[in-house]
Parts: sequence; structure tokens; C-alpha cells
Amino acid sequence: MNIDFYCPNGKTALLISGGVDSAVATHLMVEHGIKPHLFYIKIGMDGDDSSCTAEEDIELSQAIARKYGLPMDVIDLQQEYWDRVVGYVVNRVKKGLTPNSDVMCNKLVKFGAFEEKAGKDFDYIATGHYARTWKDNNGQLWLLSGIDPVKDQTDFLAQLDTIQISKCIFPIGGLPKSEVRRIAEMQKLPCAYRKDSQGICFLGKINYNQFISRFLGKKEGDIIDIETGKKLGTHEGYWFHTIGQRKGLHLGGGPWYVVRKDIVKNILYVAKGYDTRLQYGNEFHLADFHVLTANPLSNDKPNHIRFKIRHTEQPISGTMTMTGKGWHIESSELIQGIAPGQFGVIYDSEGCRCIGSGEIAPKE
Repeated sequence: MNIDFYCPNGKTALLISGGVDSAVATHLMVEHGIKPHLFYIKIGMDGDDSSCTAEEDIELSQAIARKYGLPMDVIDLQQEYWDRVVGYVVNRVKKGLTPNSDVMCNKLVKFGAFEEKAGKDFDYIATGHYARTWKDNNGQLWLLSGIDPVKDQTDFLAQLDTIQISKCIFPIGGLPKSEVRRIAEMQKLPCAYRKDSQGICFLGKINYNQFISRFLGKKEGDIIDIETGKKLGTHEGYWFHTIGQRKGLHLGGGPWYVVRKDIVKNILYVAKGYDTRLQYGNEFHLADFHVLTANPLSNDKPNHIRFKIRHTEQPISGTMTMTGKGWHIESSELIQGIAPGQFGVIYDSEGCRCIGSGEIAPKE
């Protein structure tokens, strides 16, 4: 595959965050003769603890702009984030699901609202994501995983549409994280030694439970051992917990894991032990399936694929089959904590080309 992030003709915007990844992306583009217009997207809500972090992010981003003589603007998308992403998160949590704010932030804000406000004036939008794009012999542009399997971020981009992908440039997608750090150190970038953020969007920087309690409050419910039916304790609302969760249950004699939620009765069912079979599964349905470029999957027979259900893992081998209820995924190994509402991200059998994604459906 001939993979190239360069755009020889056209105006380029680069989304800078104050972190090392987008800073090195800036350096690489300038090194190859591209002078991007830098944009820092402000999405934290006024009055929240993230404001101090945002100030530091902006200062570091401005330092990068000065170093390379590039224009930079701060674009405020707080209201758009509130309306589109926070609304999505609260809606899903209320239904007992486990939403992914990072995925929807990319789709609806960083490549959505930004496009409406400023991106429309540019031919390309570059970011510091660990991902790549590739144009096949038919002229179709595909999203490919970054070469660093640990840092790959295609799962965060798997809800983008074809037009959004067609404008994307990922300068660091062909580099391992260690090389990105090395470049930052060699170029004496001000963020060279800055720690990676745990979430690429606003919700990754705040206390999630405090945030959710603003909208859904607290409501005491029972915690029940699913094997014995015994009440073990209480919780403050099913919306604070996700399938596979261990921390925050405040139960003795564990470890205990959340294995089921009854959202009507506000009950958490838990199972004991690190290796309890009840916290594992090997199959799930997708509530829908969003295709990025084109759908190479057969509706008539099982498709050999790889997939992710959370960011921190490498793609798992499995099959994807069309059924009367939609797409059914079955893995070659047991998976801990399959949480409805999270995204199942689908790759080709080599785990390289990202085909698309869909929300994991609740069990009937």
C-alpha cells in the first residue's frame, strides 16, 4: 500500500490540542512544506475544572504556532458540544447503556460542528490521531489503523462519514508513539514531555459520576449477587455503573463485577471473582452498523473479521454474520465486560482496514 498523508495542493487546517501528538503532526507538515492553519477547539463547559487545563492547552498550542510561524485561532464549540455530545451521553446513560463520548465528539464536533464553522473553508483537516488513510485502485479512500497497535485510534474515528474521511490527514499515523516522543524531544517542542490525556474529549477530563449526577441525580438501589440472589449492598443509581465494572461498588470479600443491570427496578447484579464466567461473553449484536467507505461484507455467509469493543485492546478475531436481527458478532475468545451502548468497531481479517462500527445492542 502506498500510504501518504501529504496534500500538495489545497488549504489545510490542523486541530491542535496542546499535546505532543498534534504538535509533532504540525512539525511534520511544516517539514514537508505544508503551512497549516492551527485551530484549538474549546469544548469544556464554563465553570468546570477543565478550564485551567484548557488555558495550559491553549498556551502550549500558541507556542507551537509561534515556533513555526503559523496562524492559530481558538474556536469555541462549547454549545455545540453541550447540545450534541452531552445530550447523546445523558440519553444513553438513562437507558442503562454505556456511551462513548470520544467517538461522538469526533463525529459531531471535531469533524462536524468544526466543519460547519471553519473546516468548510479548508480542503483538508489534519489531526494528531494515530490512524492512516489509503486510496485503493478504485479511488475509494479507506481508514487504516495506525502502525502502533497500542496507540491506534481508528476506533475513535469509526463513526465518521465518507466526506469527513476524505478530508482527513493523519501525519503521525505511520509512526510509533516512541518515535513521536523522540521527534518532539529533538525539536524541543514545549509539550515533548507532557503526559497523554486519558480522554480526547471534555468528558475524559472531569469526574464522570459528578457530571452524570447533575442530570440524573441519585437513586438508591440494591446490589444483588446474581448467583445466590443475596443482597450485598446498595448503589446510588444504575447510571453510574457499566457492565464489567469493578471499582466503585464498595463491597467486601470481592472482587465483584457488574454483570447485569435492571433499569426498571434500579438493581445491579454482580458476580464474584477475577475469573467468573459471568463477566465474560463471546457474542453480541450491533444495534446498527455505520459503514465508513464501502461495505465488503457478505450478507449470505459468515465474514472473517477483527473487531474492538474498547479502545485499549488490539482487534480480536471473529466472525460477523447477517441475521434476522441484524449483524451478529462472534469472537474466537471470551471477552470481559461486553457493555451495551459501547461501539463494536469492525476491521478486515487482518485488522488493518476499518470497515465501520455500530452500537452494541442490549441483550433481549
